[in-house]
Amino acid sequence: MRRAACDRGLLRQARLAGPVIGVGNLSVGGSGKTPVVALIAAMLRDAGHSVAILSRGYRGTFKGEALIVSDGARVSADAALAGDEPVMLARDLPGVVVAVGRCRDCVGRAVERRFGPRVHVLDDGFQHLRLARDLDVVCVAPEDLDDWPLPAGRLREFASAARHAQAVLVSGGEAGVSAVRRRLGETRVFNLGRQMQGFFDREGRPQSPPSRPFVFCGIARPDRFLSDVAEQVPQCAGQSLFRDHHSFGEQEIASLVRNAVARGADALVTTAKDAVRIPALALDLPLVVLKISAVVEPAAEFRRLVLDTAQRRPTS
Repeated sequence: MRRAACDRGLLRQARLAGPVIGVGNLSVGGSGKTPVVALIAAMLRDAGHSVAILSRGYRGTFKGEALIVSDGARVSADAALAGDEPVMLARDLPGVVVAVGRCRDCVGRAVERRFGPRVHVLDDGFQHLRLARDLDVVCVAPEDLDDWPLPAGRLREFASAARHAQAVLVSGGEAGVSAVRRRLGETRVFNLGRQMQGFFDREGRPQSPPSRPFVFCGIARPDRFLSDVAEQVPQCAGQSLFRDHHSFGEQEIASLVRNAVARGADALVTTAKDAVRIPALALDLPLVVLKISAVVEPAAEFRRLVLDTAQRRPTS
């Protein structure tokens, strides 16, 4: 109903001085949208645009209007305050402003007052209709096509809502792309894949792959991460899985280390999103992060769509 009201001009949408590119999904968690946000922000930054990522700061304790997580040079908030995904993006994207707040148009205006107009990338924004977008990118899994909205299924809205996006990114390879094309018709569809960046320490320095790691994570769909690790190492010593956005305590990490040592592990391995929620401790085992980035094909067409949107309205 809210989408229909926006389409008919009955629901007012706020606009920012710079273009807004929204990235979202249909299902609850685990669709790959955060790596897509990082890909788009890096693409814009590397093309010479001033960029800001606007996030709601899910699971963070910040309740004010706008929190600047990073000014592009320094990360000034932790995951407990800002949420894990904004802090992860801030650490991985130097030169990009990251800010959080429930009302994303208020956050965008706060960013523009402090840093000037820029291209805004709206994280988890497909259902955030309060803010007008110049480009909507939605991440879809093939199984979303036959799922139902909450509480009957995992969807936030019916799969047909993806027709409102100007770009639909589909995981699951060519078979998934074909299935979505058949369902959505003329909507512009891209193949969304994953690329291993390798192993890193918590400061972002490259590390050699461990030979027998103990794997743990607290993400929505851990099976993909476990498969990614298994492809990179000869053998895993064990694993522990936690709920999405789990907040790790010092005693919990100490228990994980003891368990890993008892199983003969030579390192702990986790995700980049989990790493920002782990307290800084001196551990008996190395803690390494397997980083994974998004790949969108055809790459040139997607890049052209993003950069054309950034140039559609001047940011200065």
